[in-house]
Amino acid sequence: MSWICGGCHAYREGMENQLGALVMALNAVVWWNTLYMDAAVKELEAGGLTISQEIRSRLSPLVHEHINFHGRYPIVRSHGDGVLRALRDPNAGQEE
Repeated sequence: MSWICGGCHAYREGMENQLGALVMALNAVVWWNTLYMDAAVKELEAGGLTISQEIRSRLSPLVHEHINFHGRYPIVRSHGDGVLRALRDPNAGQEE
């Protein structure tokens, strides 16, 4: 005996859409992190610090506290001029 769920197709399609949106958001966050990581490495090298290939190979745009896999991302667009915000000073205190 087979049982056919009339709403199952719509439910599955809705979940596929939600998963697609989550993947798109995660990709955007990873891309954003990659831009800032590249800018940070370039700034450090411009200041005279050498970043070895071993260290570069261990950098990951996924290892940040704002990355989560729960599907909720607070995205705040602070400017629209296409310029990256200033990098944080690693010697400054942590913001609470």
